[in-house]
Amino acid sequence: MPRIAATYLAMAINKDAFRQFQDELAALDKDQEKRRKMATETPMELARREFQELRERYKLTVADVVAFFPEEEGVAYLQGLIAASEAAPRKRRVSRKAAGQDQD
Repeated sequence: MPRIAATYLAMAINKDAFRQFQDELAALDKDQEKRRKMATETPMELARREFQELRERYKLTVADVVAFFPEEEGVAYLQGLIAASEAAPRKRRVSRKAAGQDQD
């Protein structure tokens, strides 16, 4: 029985080591992809992304953000938030029958 237990233990250790290795490889791939993505960002995109991360990390409110910027940029930021929150009006579908009646 001890021999079987030792074999089972060795197999379990090997599976755990393999899983850890796979996790480390996945983390490296994710890191490499993130670096590639960051390398293609423009300075403005990089600054915007970092700003958003800081805003989320420190739970800043809109008032905190607006107070940070000069007045013109704060207004532009608010306008961007409003534009992003407004849904585009949905176009209504017109049936063929109704479209045909309009032409007469």
